[in-house]
Amino acid sequence: MEIVRPKQTPDLGMSKSTLYRAAHEGKYERIARGIYRSADAPAADWDWIEAATRRPEATICLTSALAYHDLTDSIPDAVDIAIPRGTRIPATRAAIKWHLLAKQTFSLGRSEIPIPGSELHIGIYSPERSIADAFRLRGDLGYELGRDALREWLRRGGKPARLMSVAARLPRAKGPVLQALEVLT
Repeated sequence: MEIVRPKQTPDLGMSKSTLYRAAHEGKYERIARGIYRSADAPAADWDWIEAATRRPEATICLTSALAYHDLTDSIPDAVDIAIPRGTRIPATRAAIKWHLLAKQTFSLGRSEIPIPGSELHIGIYSPERSIADAFRLRGDLGYELGRDALREWLRRGGKPARLMSVAARLPRAKGPVLQALEVLT
């Protein structure tokens, strides 16, 4: 077991005190409150691990997803993580910006990827979903983010029909995406 939480210690044949002592001795690293990892485990993204541990449905979105797909030069100062609306936003130590998205469209364009250096997985939105979200949330994210990502996506051979099928299913996305496609193609 890679991630150890204090409530799991009886299943591992140790007490919470033993875990805390082992962490103090350097055998475990404290990723966040209540999340520990073996000190000899391979390097991994602790922010992704904390998000995936706190919320199994956590999904990388917006600027972070565009950066993962190499569609933007913007480097987010915090990992953008989406969870379904109505879900409690967890308290985290990591640099995570939580976004609440509608339950009806939450799984649209969502897939899971392994967290490098870890046995855990985290959700991520497709390039099409990320571009459509950038356009519909352009007031918060800036108008250039979606446009620049769309330009790069088209340069790589992205199919406008696939993008429009995603944008049509999201509120406030179809019109702005269609206008941008008309200008860029």
